[in-house]
Amino acid sequence: MRSLPPLNALRAFEAAARHESFSRAAEELGVSHSAISRHVRGLEARLGVQLFRDQSRGVVLTPEGRHYAQRIAPAFDVIGDATEGLAATPAGRVVVNSEPLFAAKVVAPLLAEMQAELPEIDLRLIGSTDLADLDRYEADLAIRFAHKGVLDVPADLLSNAPIYPVAAPGVVPGDVLRPEHLGQVALLRDRREDLWPRWARAAGWTKLPLTEGPHRLRAPLAVEAALAGAGVFLAASDATHRDIVAGRLVRVSDVSIQSGAFYLLSSGVSSRRKAVRVVRRWLLDRTADLRHVENQPNG
Repeated sequence: MRSLPPLNALRAFEAAARHESFSRAAEELGVSHSAISRHVRGLEARLGVQLFRDQSRGVVLTPEGRHYAQRIAPAFDVIGDATEGLAATPAGRVVVNSEPLFAAKVVAPLLAEMQAELPEIDLRLIGSTDLADLDRYEADLAIRFAHKGVLDVPADLLSNAPIYPVAAPGVVPGDVLRPEHLGQVALLRDRREDLWPRWARAAGWTKLPLTEGPHRLRAPLAVEAALAGAGVFLAASDATHRDIVAGRLVRVSDVSIQSGAFYLLSSGVSSRRKAVRVVRRWLLDRTADLRHVENQPNG
């Protein structure tokens, strides 16, 4: 007969060990903080080993706890894989952590379609600039922007859509941006590299926009400012397509530039889940028109 601790206690410990947080483990498992604490303390008493050490801001694994977590985690993976293998259709919760602008403008509008096609999957979309730790199950998939090159983790190219200047209708005279509009129309900038000088050179302007100005915002806010008529913003066509189709924004030039790309990140453990694999493939299929053929997925 195997000497096994109670399964609920092991589940509580495994989740708490991944997050190094009783609160986040409780949220994941849908139980109270006190339930996680009770299970973990009971497991420690049964094993005669301290698994966590209390700190002022929570808990941290002891060396013994970290070793134990590394040993039992594969067992939970095997159980999960075996269970999913019996399911006729993919089901369960899949958490996608995405850059806020891409989440709001590209992924969120697809959710109703996904729900209709994959009703058994509970997709949780989180818009955040903080990269989720996939290895600790903070998310199953993550969408991140890379300025250049490819990422050094398993990832698929989602979008390398070109960047155009956009504005609300009527903000730019004739809806065509010209050098003489400098000083008359605000050029909105996000908080990464200033793309305006690059775009101006591509457009053949001899006078380049200033590299600094009062309108430096994060990209989601810059798009909202452009929608409100505050100025012109250089935005990727993936983030502005729906607003342009609806007439809320117009491209004020046919000149475009390229700058970086969005990638879909996954972990080896999460990718073994059928639901995660289905969502990954679904997202890649629905964003196929946002990718240029010369760029291929890596990983």
